[in-house]
Amino acid sequence: MTDLDAAAQFVAGHARLLERRRFAVLRGDGDTADVLTALNAYRNPDGGLGHLEPDLRTPASQPSCVLYALEILQELGTTDEALTIPALDWLQTVTNADGGVPFVLGTAAGWPRAPWWGEPADDAPSSLLMTAGLAATTRRLAPEHPWLAPAERFVWDRMDEASEPYTLRYVADFLDAAPDRERAEDALDELAGKVPADGVLRVAAGVEGEVLRPLDVAPRPGHAARRLFADNVIERELDDLVAGQQDDGGWTFSWSAWNPAAAWEWRGVVTVQALRTLAAYGRLDARLSPTRG
Repeated sequence: MTDLDAAAQFVAGHARLLERRRFAVLRGDGDTADVLTALNAYRNPDGGLGHLEPDLRTPASQPSCVLYALEILQELGTTDEALTIPALDWLQTVTNADGGVPFVLGTAAGWPRAPWWGEPADDAPSSLLMTAGLAATTRRLAPEHPWLAPAERFVWDRMDEASEPYTLRYVADFLDAAPDRERAEDALDELAGKVPADGVLRVAAGVEGEVLRPLDVAPRPGHAARRLFADNVIERELDDLVAGQQDDGGWTFSWSAWNPAAAWEWRGVVTVQALRTLAAYGRLDARLSPTRG
């Protein structure tokens, strides 16, 4: 059984204020406004967000920080236009002519970052991963924003390139949010051929043992990507997720812990996510409120 009291102690002792506020809402004794207050601290005057990505420690606005912020709004079930619209307006200023968004902007150069961010450059190409993730959240939160239509065209045009696990995850989320359900279901059929029978997506370019698991791709039962995984696989993964709670009450991650501060921040993030996923699949008791998004 999941030890919620131990998880609460871990989050209180080790997670960022943002994740502490998110955990309180999930537990049912927090206020959405408190999460928004914490999230707004990451906003920049240009409308974007910085500092929010644990592995990209730059104050400058970055697409990954906007993605993280929109995912949190989605989790809370609020559009919060005061944050969403300026962030998407900023995103338009860094979007390439093909409608896609770079993985990382040149403004990250010179700041501490994990090695997989590479060498940031001002003329970076568009990223299918980043654009798909942002388009999925924008479709749910601000579907009328002018940034979205060119971005969606970019993702549809490049979708066949989705093979790397993290890209596949965000493309699957894009397909979950897509309004053209027939087209999305056809694309999911194609995506299914890239998922191994055990459902575990091994990251070839990552550290030894780095994987994305089925519940990373289908974090709730109603997600369109849920059908990519057999019922017994999902049940096994839920059992493993429950068993993955560490002795200190938190969960951990399989990618490189390149920085001690980032490692603690990520453990707070994945602990909140683990509890949200378990709640969504009915594996936690009534002390946790229903999850959204």
